[in-house]
Amino acid sequence: MATPAKSIGRGPDHFINRIGLTVVYVGELLRHRAYTRFLHWAYGIFFFLALISGFGIYMPWIFRWFTPLFGGGAMTRMLHPWFGLGFVFFFGLQALNWLVPMAWGPGDSRWMKRMKDYVTHRDSIEPPDVGFFNAGQKAMFWEIVGGSIAYVITGLIMWFPEIFGRWLVAVSYVIHDISALIMLAGIFVHIYLSTIGEPGTMQAMTRGTVSEAWAWTHHPAWYKEVTGRDPQQALQEARRNLSETPGNSSK
Repeated sequence: MATPAKSIGRGPDHFINRIGLTVVYVGELLRHRAYTRFLHWAYGIFFFLALISGFGIYMPWIFRWFTPLFGGGAMTRMLHPWFGLGFVFFFGLQALNWLVPMAWGPGDSRWMKRMKDYVTHRDSIEPPDVGFFNAGQKAMFWEIVGGSIAYVITGLIMWFPEIFGRWLVAVSYVIHDISALIMLAGIFVHIYLSTIGEPGTMQAMTRGTVSEAWAWTHHPAWYKEVTGRDPQQALQEARRNLSETPGNSSK
């Protein structure tokens, strides 16, 4: 059985949510509406376009095959800043969309102390106070916010070098490149965790839903908030059902 997730409001988010109606099946929870997913893929695409074109411009001796994708070196130089602005624009909308759930809380500092256990999967179940986003996701979000600000400031200086001094332009190149590499490293971690690291996560940004098991495993407090059920009890029930399944019962 499937239930369509309804949207209220009259802004652009309402329009996108209407044309991209999210279907929630039994055993699933609504994680991200169509508007959130649209923004996620939009700024993701613009980020990689800016990244590839940037590599082609600043390291042509290594990535010379990138510039033909955009029509040559001159066209790549012209498009690169617009790709960057596209990324900042769509991520800015997402930042407004996520500003409240991304706020840092007391439990997030405790989570960061055990981040190694999270990355190595030593703890298969997240602490009970982990809500819609965990501290690692929040840290990456604010890193992208800082990186976006650095992109805009340094990018404008590099775009109009005749207005700014030579020294400021040179410093901007360094900051711009370092910010891009830091963000690229974070993106690799993000891709890993959304695919191999935490199976079922990618579905949240494709179909907009996650399984209830995924929810009480990775975001127990959010699971309890949207269902009203105890995540620990759900875990025990799942283990009990698994043990009662033929072929899995202990002898």
